[in-house]
Amino acid sequence: MSISTSLPPQSQIVYPEDDGEPMAENTVQFRWIVTIKEGLEKVFRDRPDVFVAGDLLWYPVEGQPETRQAPDAMVVFGRPKGDRGSYMQWVEGGIAPQVVFEILSPGNRYRYKQSIKKFDFYQRHGVEEFYVYNPESFELDGWKRSAENLEEILEMNGWVSPRLGVRFDRSQGELILIDPEGQRFLTYAELALERDAIARELATAKEHAERLAAQLRSLGVEPHS
Repeated sequence: MSISTSLPPQSQIVYPEDDGEPMAENTVQFRWIVTIKEGLEKVFRDRPDVFVAGDLLWYPVEGQPETRQAPDAMVVFGRPKGDRGSYMQWVEGGIAPQVVFEILSPGNRYRYKQSIKKFDFYQRHGVEEFYVYNPESFELDGWKRSAENLEEILEMNGWVSPRLGVRFDRSQGELILIDPEGQRFLTYAELALERDAIARELATAKEHAERLAAQLRSLGVEPHS
């Protein structure tokens, strides 16, 4: 009696969209993940060929659903924006995320530099830039690919990501991310306040335009003429 050891057809292999792990362990970690992800979205808002995601499962190898990671934030150049349940690299033209971020939870002293699982995964599967931030201790580590290996960036304060054009500023202690236009990455709450302020300015401008149009009409002048 023989036992079949053949693998199921590729079409029958399931690639889960949820690994069962929480996106964040606490509010500080969550705030940083959202700040970085939304900041990157803003940086590349006019680039239809740049895909940004947070806590999205990345499957680099077809037929190996157990080979996966979910970076806290990742950026993929050369892929269109749009919603995805996961990032299956073979479906995405074989393009691996070029930049990934990981945020440590406060109280977690586990260093990703010594994390064989994550560091080796990113190195093995083609990540070009890898950044790790600990919001409790303000420690920031980064690696940039050189040939086949990710090599540590010795000085992160003032470092500018070659891919993102984003500057890392630690001169005040806590990390500040500066976009290519010189603007600081904002938290979700700050972004909401900014949007509200813009909405108020637009409403004021519209009201002013309507008053001016009414004055012109009272003088017998059609505003659009």
